[in-house]
This record gives sequence, structure tokens and C-alpha cells, in this order.
Amino acid sequence: MSLTTTPPPGPGMSATANDLRRGSLPHHFPALLLAATAAVVAGVLLAFSSFGFVLWGLLTAVAYTVIVVTASARVEGGRKARDRLVTSLVYGCFLLAMLPLVSVLWTVLGNGLARFDPYFLSVSMNGVLPSMDAGGAYHAIVGTLAITGMATLISVPIGVMTAVYLVEYAEGRMKRTIMFFVDVMTGIPSIVAGLFVVALWIILFGPGATNGAAGAISLAVLMIPVVVRSSEEMLRLVPQDLREASYALGVPKWRTITKVVLPTSAAGLTTGIMLAIARVIGETAPLILTAGSSAVSINWNLFDGQMMSLPVFIYSQVRMGGAVNYERAWAAALTLILVVMLLFFLARMIGRLFAPKAR
Repeated sequence: MSLTTTPPPGPGMSATANDLRRGSLPHHFPALLLAATAAVVAGVLLAFSSFGFVLWGLLTAVAYTVIVVTASARVEGGRKARDRLVTSLVYGCFLLAMLPLVSVLWTVLGNGLARFDPYFLSVSMNGVLPSMDAGGAYHAIVGTLAITGMATLISVPIGVMTAVYLVEYAEGRMKRTIMFFVDVMTGIPSIVAGLFVVALWIILFGPGATNGAAGAISLAVLMIPVVVRSSEEMLRLVPQDLREASYALGVPKWRTITKVVLPTSAAGLTTGIMLAIARVIGETAPLILTAGSSAVSINWNLFDGQMMSLPVFIYSQVRMGGAVNYERAWAAALTLILVVMLLFFLARMIGRLFAPKAR
């Protein structure tokens, strides 16, 4: 029986070996340090009467990062200290990205809840003067759902079938040409889509023929490229082995697409479609040009007269000015956010319903 001794680490291994033999900070140390740092920074700012949430968050993040990296370097070594530094930067960037979203939601809730009630959601502005403390956004909610629904019915079949053609059939120059034009359409400003539909409507029906259908077509122009690109990426994620297994069983290509490819990517397709809806449901400029901005009564007919929508309603209320109109605008903004959240929830449920079940 012979005993072997581990040779001392070489020059290039000394730091690593030392790091492996170092201790480690307690598991709850980062959370406790963050809480203590936030409390100390808040106390210092309050003492100098300069407390602000943005400044408080920034100073807390900087102080926490410096302290945790220094403590980790002394206790755990350089490798772990660098890991904690990068981890702190990642979490900081995440919180920085979430800050605008939280700020928007907080502002809309704070200003919109004052008038957001069943009355506001169930009446229109028909017969209500701008200065009157009455009226609601029911006609705008109806218009938003009708216009966005028609735009979805137009754009989703076209976009999904175009994506299927690009992934399953298109090759060579034709494929590159279609993808080029889809990419160009993705960057088209919304006002250009509205002007295009206005010109088309003037040619077909004469000047001044604004209605909800024109607004839906302008939104569909904006939705189609988003649906195409998102659906294309989801279809490419379907494993090629599933297609080949279906072909090996003698299943034709069209049936493979409808029974294998599309159901497998149903959840991703639904998410892409909802992103496209969220992209257009808040558009204002094309709807002002195509659907009009002066409708005050409830209109369910997309082909008869002007139709109000929530973004245009918000714009018109802010443009008129006054405390009452601003309250209506904030309540309409809160309503629009809730409508988008509800649509996303329904889309998730639909995607889960049609997604392939695990056996």
C-alpha cells in the first residue's frame, strides 16, 4: 500500500485552489444585506430631506453591490466575488427594465381609479358636453373590440398561412423576397398604414367614407407582418423528426402540417398573435384617419358611420383639456390595459386547450 501526496498547485492553479478552500457567506446573507442597505439608505436620504424612489433605488443597488462583492472577495475568494458581481448586475438590469412598466401601471392606477366604475363602463358620451361630470367609455370599448376583432380575423389567417408557406414550401429567391417585404412592413409607421387605407377608401367609396371597417383594415396592415414573423419562428421550432415520422407513415404534407406542425406550435402561435394584437390595440393615428374621432354614440356596425375606440377616446379627452376630461382619459387608459390583460389571459387558455397533451 503506497501513499500518494497531492503536489502543490502550480502557478496557474494557486488562485483556483485557494478559492476552492475558502469559506462561503451564509445563505440568507444577500437578502438580509439588501434589506439593511435599503433601510440605511432610506434613513440617510430622509435625514437630508432628499428622499426619492429613483434615487433611493439607485443608491441602494450601488451600495449593496459594493458591499456584497467586497464581503464575498474576503470570505469566498475572487471567483465567487466575480460571480456575485455579475449576478447583481443582472438583477439590477432586470429591475431597471421593470421600472418603467411598474411606473406606468402605478400612474394609471393612481389616476384612473377615481372614475373607473360600472357607470363609466356602461354609458357612452352621447348627449354629454365636455364640461359635464358624466358620460363613459362604453362606446369606445365596443369600437375597440369590434375594430380589433375584425383586424384579427383578417390578419391571423393571412399571417399564419404566409408563415406556413415560408417554412414548409418556399425556397430560393421567392422566399427571400417575401421575407424582405415582411421585414419592411414590420417597420412601417402606423400613420402610413392609415394614409394607405384612406387613399384606398377614397378610390373605392369616395372622400369622407370613414368607418370601423377602414380602421380594422389599417390595423390589419400593421398586424400581418408581426403575425408572419412570430409564427414563422414558432413553426421553425417544431422538430423535423416529427415531420419525418409523419411522412414515414404515409401522411401527406398538408395533413402533417394541420395535424402535427400547427398543434405542436399552438402555444407559441397564440403568443405571437397576442403580441400582434397588443401591437395594434393601442394605435391612435391610423384610427383617427380611418374610423373617425368624433363618434359619441354606441355603434356596433363596422360599415356604418364613424366608430370610436379607446385610444382615440383618450386622445380626444386629453385634447379637450379640463379636470373631468383628464379623469375620463385616465379611466379609459386603465380600461385599455385591463382589456389587453383579459385578452392575454384568454389567449393563454386557448393555447393550453389546443396544445398537444402529454401522455
